[in-house]
Amino acid sequence: MAGDPANQESPPPAATATAAGANAGVVGPPRQTVAPGPGPGSGHGHDATTTVAKAAAITATTNAAPISTSPPKTLNAPATSILSTGASAPGSPGDTIEADNSLANPGHDADDGYESDFSDATTSLSSSIRDFTWENNRRYHKYKEGRYSFPNDEPEQEREDMRHSMVLHLCGGRLHFAPLENPQSILDVGTGTGIWAIDMADEYPEAEVTGIDLSPIQPEWVPPNVRFIIDDAEAPWLSPPDSLDYVHFRNMAFVIKDWPKMFAQAFTALKPGGWIELQDLKFNYSCDDGTMPDDYGPLKMAGLIHEALARFGIDTHSADRNPERAAAAGFVDVRHSSIKMPVGPWARDKTMKTIGDYNRRSIYDGLHGITMGPLTRGLKWSMEEVEVFLAGVRKDLMNPRIHSYITWHSICAQKPLSATR
Repeated sequence: MAGDPANQESPPPAATATAAGANAGVVGPPRQTVAPGPGPGSGHGHDATTTVAKAAAITATTNAAPISTSPPKTLNAPATSILSTGASAPGSPGDTIEADNSLANPGHDADDGYESDFSDATTSLSSSIRDFTWENNRRYHKYKEGRYSFPNDEPEQEREDMRHSMVLHLCGGRLHFAPLENPQSILDVGTGTGIWAIDMADEYPEAEVTGIDLSPIQPEWVPPNVRFIIDDAEAPWLSPPDSLDYVHFRNMAFVIKDWPKMFAQAFTALKPGGWIELQDLKFNYSCDDGTMPDDYGPLKMAGLIHEALARFGIDTHSADRNPERAAAAGFVDVRHSSIKMPVGPWARDKTMKTIGDYNRRSIYDGLHGITMGPLTRGLKWSMEEVEVFLAGVRKDLMNPRIHSYITWHSICAQKPLSATR
C-alpha cells in the first residue's frame, strides 16, 4: 500500500471490503485512552451484520472442532463452516486442494446503534500521539516510532479490511473459536482499525471490549461498549489480574518479540476459566501438485521478510511454537488448528476459490507495504532495489498455473478454573 499512488503498480481489481482492517500493531507508555478523532480510517462506524453477510458465503455457525497440532491438510467435501466439528472441508488439515485447471487458460477472469467515543471517560490525545511519520512514500506511526515495521496509511487499512472479510469468509462468519459463554470483558491486542473489536461489541452487547494499538486510526462512531487505548502490548498491561474473560490476538506474529511474556501477561489478566485466542496467517508458501517452482517470488519474499524481522527479535513463524508456549504459561485445553488457504482462485471448490481470490488480492495490494519497511530497515536495501525485486514477485503471484497456498492458524487455550494469583 503506497502512500504515493505514483509509486504503485496497477493491482488486480480490488475485492469489495466490507469492514475496516484487522490488527496492525501495538504501543507503550504513556498510555492514553483514545477518543479516536477524525483522521485516517475514521468514519461513521462499521456495520458488523453487513460485514458478515457480505464477507461470508459460509453462514452456518457450528462449534469449533477439537484442535490438534497435526500438520495442515485439506479435505474435499464442501463446507458450511470451515472448522465445523466433524466436517470435511477444503483447506482443513490432510488432503490436497483440488485445482480448477481451466484457470490456466489465458483470458480467464477470476470470480469475482453506534455512538462517538468522545466522552468524559476518554482523554484527548496529544499531538505527538496523533502525529505520523513518512518513509519511502509510506505513512507510519509516530508514537514509539519504529516499533511496528508496516505502514498505517489508508491503502494499508483498506487491505486489512479485505483480510478481515477473508478470515470471516474462511471461518463461516465466526469472530472467534474459543467457547465463550457470556463474556463481560474482552481485550483485543493490536486492534488496528478496530473492526474486530467493533464486531465483537455488537455480538456481545453486554461485554466491555477494549482494543489496544499504537495508531489512533479507529473510527469515531463505535458501539457504546467499545473503547480504544494507545498502549504497548509488551509493556505491563493495564488490565488488573483476574479481570478479563477473553484475550484476542490476530495477525500479530510479525509484531510480538517476547511471546512467553505475552502469554504470562494474558494468563495473569484473565479470570480463571477465561480464554486466549491467537489467529495468524503463516506465509509458508507451499504447493501439493508440483506447479510452484523453487524460485517462486512470493516464497523468496517471505524468506527475506523473516530474515529482516529476525534482526529485530521477531519470529514470523511463532504460530508453530505458540501452542507449547501457552501450555508452558499454565494454560490448559490448548487447541491448535490450521487450514490451507489458496493463493489465487485456482481451487475447484467454490468456497476455496473465493478465499483464494481474497488472499491473492490482499497479498498483491500489500507487497509494497509488507516489504519496504523490513527490507530497507532490516536488510538495508534501497527503495529502488525493493521495487525491482517486487516486479518479479508480482509476476509469479499472478501466474494462474502456480497452485501455491499459505496456512491460517488458530490457537485457543484456557486459564484453569482452579488458577489463583
